[in-house]
Amino acid sequence: MKKSLKHIIYFMTVFMTMMTYAQIIPADGYRIEGDKVIFSFDKRDYFKASVDDEGYTLDFADLDIEKVVVAGEFNNWSNKKWRMNKIDENRYELIKDLDDFDDQFTWEFKFVVNNLYWAEPSKEMMNTTPAIKNGRNLHVLNLKMYTAVPDKNGNATFKLKGHENADKVVLSGTFNRWDEQLFLMNKTIDGWELTLKLRPDIYEYKFIVDGNWIEDPDNPKKKRNEFHGWNSVLDIKVPVTFVLDGHTDAHKVILAGSFNDWNEHKLKMTKTATGWEATIVLSGGKHHYKFIVDGNWMEDPDNSVKEYDYSGNINSVKMVK
Repeated sequence: MKKSLKHIIYFMTVFMTMMTYAQIIPADGYRIEGDKVIFSFDKRDYFKASVDDEGYTLDFADLDIEKVVVAGEFNNWSNKKWRMNKIDENRYELIKDLDDFDDQFTWEFKFVVNNLYWAEPSKEMMNTTPAIKNGRNLHVLNLKMYTAVPDKNGNATFKLKGHENADKVVLSGTFNRWDEQLFLMNKTIDGWELTLKLRPDIYEYKFIVDGNWIEDPDNPKKKRNEFHGWNSVLDIKVPVTFVLDGHTDAHKVILAGSFNDWNEHKLKMTKTATGWEATIVLSGGKHHYKFIVDGNWMEDPDNSVKEYDYSGNINSVKMVK
């Protein structure tokens, strides 16, 4: 009897785990794998296509597909640039680097057939939004792409203790343009939880418990919002290595930048066989920096990206994404 009870508990645990991750519904039209965005188009998922901004549509089955492209906010809605590769009779794919996109967290996009016909997603697809142009509803839908994705192996776990009697808890923030439906949290023994894979940056977020917006009670970092309330704040950082080749005869090399208020003493670089290096943890975004070699300030000779600061000095630039 004891053995049977152990088996029951084991299978219940496995079942609950499967149910927990079953709530993470994949978005349509794309997926993110590592540092790649893979756009995926399956013609069997579409029933209508539009041919102009007025929302005039035709049956998708009537189209003889010659090529498919991805058009969206990220490429100025070009219906020619991002051509997809044909996988089989029904599917097309296009792989892009996450670095091909700017610092937004969300983009709207569509698939365009033969440079003319815009594939219309159905309202049942979870990541759709009304297409708007100059404030006018076009009576069609766009797909939305998020760089923040639910991932049990992600780098940011959000937890809300209590609220065991809630029917639904949603995680909403700047990482999904404050979407009120997309990131359903998973019920746990003592509350709710969801793990996301986030790129380095400073994010604001809140929990929506059965329609009621609340801050994260266990996160003291907050920022005032436009509704005279507070948003919780999360800073995702990553280790970044700075390298200065040569100068092996130098006695001391310091890394100084906007990330440490240009401190001339704090970040001592480590001497290597070929030069100097230092690894620090940085938030996402743009960082200005210089090296101080035995008291002499210099730009990074191996980094062509430079900018003037407010004092008129030229600094090397490190972008963290």
